[in-house]
Amino acid sequence: MGDLAWTDILPASSWRIYIVDDDQLICEWLAAAVTSVGYTGTAFTDAETFLAELDPSSPGCVLLDVLMPMHGLQVQQALVERGCSLPVIFVSGHNEIAVAVEAMKHGAFDFIEKPVRPQALVDVVTRAVKRDVETRIAHLRRVKLQERFESLTRREREVLSLLVDGGANKSIAAQLGLSSRTVEIHRANIMSKMALRSVAELVRAHVELHRD
Repeated sequence: MGDLAWTDILPASSWRIYIVDDDQLICEWLAAAVTSVGYTGTAFTDAETFLAELDPSSPGCVLLDVLMPMHGLQVQQALVERGCSLPVIFVSGHNEIAVAVEAMKHGAFDFIEKPVRPQALVDVVTRAVKRDVETRIAHLRRVKLQERFESLTRREREVLSLLVDGGANKSIAAQLGLSSRTVEIHRANIMSKMALRSVAELVRAHVELHRD
């Protein structure tokens, strides 16, 4: 199965960095900083508006202030409850680092300390966006694999199961009461429908499909 690229998810222009901070000047500075390196910065000075307008289908990440009327940890929890997988980067003051560390224990991607250094900001945002897109690519790969697996007939699935267990054509034929030639045909059909080139790839795909 061919590798997917970032642009298979959405065009690069759709990668969005959400900035949530109740300080208007900080919002504007952070938005300008991420926009200057090609990302789309969308700033919010209150968490409620951010949560109302959030579009989790767009790859990107969230830059989230800790101390706001709606605490950063509450915003993070709201994202978790919505099933939003966007990486969250906490922006914290020196006396808020303990809170940011606690947030990371609950799934935050990272935190940066105020005053924010431009290069540190760009570096962490780039890593977060890469993580998000890679996660989406992995999900898309699994969806495509599942669709291809479901296109297999019942007999082809039986042959596939025995193949990934290390069975040779002759032993599979004996177990299923088929001729070796019939097993070869099923095997070829499986590889074609799954868009795979080797049994090793088939084993990896099978493991991925049945991963919890």
